[in-house]
Amino acid sequence: MSNSPASQTVTKVSKDQIRKKFSSAMSNMYRKEVPAYGALLDLVIESNNNFLENETALVEHLKQVENIADLSEQRHGAIRLGKASELAMMRRIFAIMGMYPVGYYDLSVANVPVHSTAFRPIAGESVRNNPFRVFTSLLRLELIEDENLRNQAQDILQRRDIFGTKVREMVTLAEDNAGLSAEQSEIFVAAIVSVFRWHSEAAISSDLYSQLLAAHPLVADVVSFKGPHINHLTPRALDIDEVQGLIHTTGATAKAVIEGPPRRKCPILLRQTAFLAIKEPVTFINGEQQSNEFTHAARFGEIEQRGCALTAKGRGLYDELLNETRSLARPLNDGSNLNQYTAQIAAVFSKFPDDYLQMQQQQLGYFKYSVCEGVKESTANSTIEQLLEQGLVRIDPITYEDFLPVSAAGIFQSNLGEQGEQDFSQNPNQQQFEQDLGASVADEFSLYQQIESDSIADCLQYYR
Repeated sequence: MSNSPASQTVTKVSKDQIRKKFSSAMSNMYRKEVPAYGALLDLVIESNNNFLENETALVEHLKQVENIADLSEQRHGAIRLGKASELAMMRRIFAIMGMYPVGYYDLSVANVPVHSTAFRPIAGESVRNNPFRVFTSLLRLELIEDENLRNQAQDILQRRDIFGTKVREMVTLAEDNAGLSAEQSEIFVAAIVSVFRWHSEAAISSDLYSQLLAAHPLVADVVSFKGPHINHLTPRALDIDEVQGLIHTTGATAKAVIEGPPRRKCPILLRQTAFLAIKEPVTFINGEQQSNEFTHAARFGEIEQRGCALTAKGRGLYDELLNETRSLARPLNDGSNLNQYTAQIAAVFSKFPDDYLQMQQQQLGYFKYSVCEGVKESTANSTIEQLLEQGLVRIDPITYEDFLPVSAAGIFQSNLGEQGEQDFSQNPNQQQFEQDLGASVADEFSLYQQIESDSIADCLQYYR
């Protein structure tokens, strides 16, 4: 056997493969830790299979832009970090899996003291291979008014190390060698998944926990524990309304209101709902066990339904209609005005075209253009609009892969209980977030525009 350098070259696995391993391992871990999530995932799979059998038109759209065999797999998770160095290291970790920061979200507008980004694949083929993303929030201690409490929280966070030696070794190995072998990737994934495990032992006393909880439940969740436990995973439902009505069959209690746009024939952006966070006992460093009234609630199961990505113009119309709806009827967490809100949002959103061709004509959404099978003749130098009008190309909605600040905050609020004593005002600081991250966040509109532009170029080249 040859001992030449070429024969000893280690074959690297792709970033997409590592991400797929990671998302699968995360799902397996969370199923064990939160059995209700496993029941929810099974429910989504059954609902999606039924949908795919009956909704042939939508299935044809999906086939053009997605890998429908993996539709029911978990699509995202969410974590909350406590300090800038944790965010910077997490960026390096996710990069090894082909996940990059996209978008900036200021959740202080909804009385949640964090700002966030989504680590996700960017290239179209990578998204198709595995779209798993992690919504990652950084605690903003500067928004806490109580200086003494803020300093205590900061001291605790500065002392903790959520990663450990093995994680750092594997990250350095991957960076130095521009990737990992299959064996190394298994070790890497196992090490990273351990970062997100649940710790029932708190890192603080019960007295300090109570103070943090009073300031804001999310502050208590981030500061009190040894690591950033994954607080939810999210499979994708094709009919979120059906699954919402069946969540109770899993033994969990569903969030009252589905966040996002109303039910539509042509889905847009993102709709989300969840079952309420489970209550879990925690042991404090002084040896006390939490009483029932202080049981910590942070981890839950969520589902999402994704639709067409909207242009800046479309997003502007969406925001305008959502604000109009909420000025007339704001959804209450207890669901007491659910019927009123559902009727109101449906009526207001009737102003948003529920037809893909109309959305394309009005430049409200992003679409993938593709050549119609079996058709080749066209007028020389036709524009993409002429080709579309002649039936020579088709359009399919590009799936929205990002998040809505209002939806994200709404899920947070419904699962954090009372919002604490302090009322946060809108306070975006993308510059500071990117400084802590160690990189700029990508603009989601540019990413969708690139996908659309590339598909148009391919069609024009075909008919040239």
